Amino acid sequence: MVFSSVTFLFYFLPAFLLCYFATPGVRAKNMVLLAFSLVFYAWGGIANVAVLAVSIVANYFLALAIGPRSETWRLRMLALAVAANLAGLIAFKYAGFLAQNLNLLLQPLGVALPVVHPALPLGISFFTFHAISYLVDVYRRKASANGRFEEIAVYITMFPQLVAGPIVRYSTINRRIHTRRTTLGRVSLGLRIFIIGLSWKVLIADEVAPVVAAVFDNTTAPNLGEAWLGVTAYALQIYFDFGGYSNMAIGLAVAMGLKFPRNFNLPYGARSISDFWRRWHMSLSSWFRDYVYIPLGGNRRGHLSTAVNLWSVFLLCGLWHGASWTFVIWGAHHGTFLVLERTRFGAWLKDGPRLLSHVYVLLVVLFGWVWFRANSFPGAMELFQGLVGMNGVGYLSAQLEVELKPVTIAILILAWPLAMFGLPRPGGRSLAPRIRLALFGAVDSVVVWGLFVLCVLSVGAATYSPFLYFRF
Repeated sequence: MVFSSVTFLFYFLPAFLLCYFATPGVRAKNMVLLAFSLVFYAWGGIANVAVLAVSIVANYFLALAIGPRSETWRLRMLALAVAANLAGLIAFKYAGFLAQNLNLLLQPLGVALPVVHPALPLGISFFTFHAISYLVDVYRRKASANGRFEEIAVYITMFPQLVAGPIVRYSTINRRIHTRRTTLGRVSLGLRIFIIGLSWKVLIADEVAPVVAAVFDNTTAPNLGEAWLGVTAYALQIYFDFGGYSNMAIGLAVAMGLKFPRNFNLPYGARSISDFWRRWHMSLSSWFRDYVYIPLGGNRRGHLSTAVNLWSVFLLCGLWHGASWTFVIWGAHHGTFLVLERTRFGAWLKDGPRLLSHVYVLLVVLFGWVWFRANSFPGAMELFQGLVGMNGVGYLSAQLEVELKPVTIAILILAWPLAMFGLPRPGGRSLAPRIRLALFGAVDSVVVWGLFVLCVLSVGAATYSPFLYFRF
């Protein structure tokens, strides 16, 4: 079930909101949220629920075991708990990938390991990182181990962020899990954020998705125009798809009286790759910073150590996204430029012309998206050859000409300023503040509900379109 589906918008969400707000007391509301979250997750397969249940029960008791004991005991229990979570993630997500690569090394010995690709539980990368953040926060004494099982279950299973984030740390939300209040203003604000996210997904990401598929999934090598069209369209698709999901999750949380972290802040408007990662998937980049980069030593042990730590973090970040060498290369690609920006090049970039720094960031990010989206290493190389004109110039393929409808062309043009600079701020400084606020509120309401109507019409007519990050 996806947020941009008829089932969710017209059946699941209204039923949830009705039951949630009709139920008195935070503890009872938590039970409603837990029940609906399990139904939401079970929609993707009952087997998924079993894996999720094991994770919840295990992490509940492991956190209690860390508890207020000797430091040696606490550290050992934390290591055991983190290892157990990572073992589950590796078994489901990386077993086949590891076996394939080990077989290449074992081939001269005539030994071959069985290559098994188990069905990947929906959102396992996200709820595993949620669980690890809870365990580490307990160990660091940023939060106490919670003895209320249902609250831990609610934290891990909250359906808005369960399958695609943002990654919510337990220490930032634990108080609101057991004490929060909802108001009409928060509900109104939350629904507004939700509708904006829905419009990002339905009206922009889904509109350009066929163009992306026509380039990346085509069996023929793309020419210069096709390659650049496909890569720029994918940059828009992944931003408005994942950014749209994040906004919808944040909006639902606000309506419930919770608070999720912001996940995107105009990343394509960054002036360096370091700045890009402070703006893109912010909950993930900050998770890796606080739970991996800083424990490795961060930038405290000299330039060489810092470079190794940055590379290590982004190789892991690439692997987190998928069990494929293309994702590893994508991580190494970004790690290389982050290391480069800690040299004199970074100082020049900071002091240089703004336009050049924007062009630099866009080129680095776009070339990185080739590795991220390509179906294979040879497919990525064909795209790179197309980007530099090695596959010729020529005309657009017949499939692309079909997909490039006038609406799609308009979206491809108008979405880039929105992705880089956001919406223009309201003017009218000469008007009285109250009048300006009232006018802006009226226009905002009309636009938001207009977007909702367009989304409803589009959802009703469209085919199933899952969020891109569901695969991770």
